[in-house]
Amino acid sequence: MENLSQVFENNQQWADNIKQQQPDFFKESAKGQSPDILWIGCSDSRVPPAQLTELGPGDLFVHRNIANVIPHSDINSQSVIQYAVSVLKVRHVVICGHYGCGGVTAAYEDDNLGLIDNWLANIEDVYRTHQDEIEGRASEEEKLNRFCELNVQEQVKNMSHSPFVKQAWEAGQDLTVHGLIYDLKSGLLNDLDIKINSIEEAANL
Repeated sequence: MENLSQVFENNQQWADNIKQQQPDFFKESAKGQSPDILWIGCSDSRVPPAQLTELGPGDLFVHRNIANVIPHSDINSQSVIQYAVSVLKVRHVVICGHYGCGGVTAAYEDDNLGLIDNWLANIEDVYRTHQDEIEGRASEEEKLNRFCELNVQEQVKNMSHSPFVKQAWEAGQDLTVHGLIYDLKSGLLNDLDIKINSIEEAANL
């Protein structure tokens, strides 16, 4: 793509299609948002949350970064969490990783990549915690796939210990944190059966 002309053409077509289906959609959308889901995903261009879930504008509040990490020290992701949970009152928080994640692979290979090494340190911590389980897998692909799953698991734990999530549970807010992983080879989301919806459950992680 040499310029953005295709982007504008696609946008025009998209807007026209929505207006044909729902003439008042953009008028109503401009009044505000009330999504049920906060989606924390990887920045990978092959994992677009709205497309793979077939959800429309207003359905997902989205934050994406390298390898879907939720560090307590990251003011960006924590600000997103606070707004989604405390203001928008989302009912579900989804941490979605994916197999073949470049960030997880880079953390596994432990190369010196420059500035991003500071970010990858969060994922390297996951590896150290679960090294025996990861290295116990038969092939490199299986090791990396399990590493991707365990990274999601650890980020669910981090999310469950976020002060904003804990405050919501203390106030009786209906909120569940889920762990999912996307398979690039099949296009399917897989439920990792990680689901936390109370301070008590979070305390047992």
